[in-house]
Amino acid sequence: MDPNHYRLSSVWQLPAEPDRVYRALEDVARYPQWWPQIRSVRQLDAHSGELAIRSILPYGLRVTVREQYRDAAAGLLQAELGGDLQGWSRWRVCPAARGPGARVLFEEDVRPAKALMRRLAPIARPLFIANHAAMMRAGQRGLGAHLA
Repeated sequence: MDPNHYRLSSVWQLPAEPDRVYRALEDVARYPQWWPQIRSVRQLDAHSGELAIRSILPYGLRVTVREQYRDAAAGLLQAELGGDLQGWSRWRVCPAARGPGARVLFEEDVRPAKALMRRLAPIARPLFIANHAAMMRAGQRGLGAHLA
């Protein structure tokens, strides 16, 4: 197993309609308004931007996000990632299985490009995964409050 390869996923259940959730997720420029770990977003062009990210661990990431795929009818958003993380991320938004609201699946397949993260991965991998999980929980809470 490569300690520098991460396949991560999170499932969010949100009390908002799927189309509202999708619109919020496609508006990356506004992520800092509801997601505390997304510190800033700088738009680079019509289809890409740079995110400054910091969660619990004492390091920040600069990640370039370039739109690869957008399909509102299918509830899919996918982006290529560059900078401190190399790979891709994807959102899938659909109606909740039971009752009103939306189910959101976040998937990410990345490798760190930051030298320190790569060197520490053999021992710090569990911390990196826990850091990501904390960030995703905060994102779910923040988006839920934002859409309420």
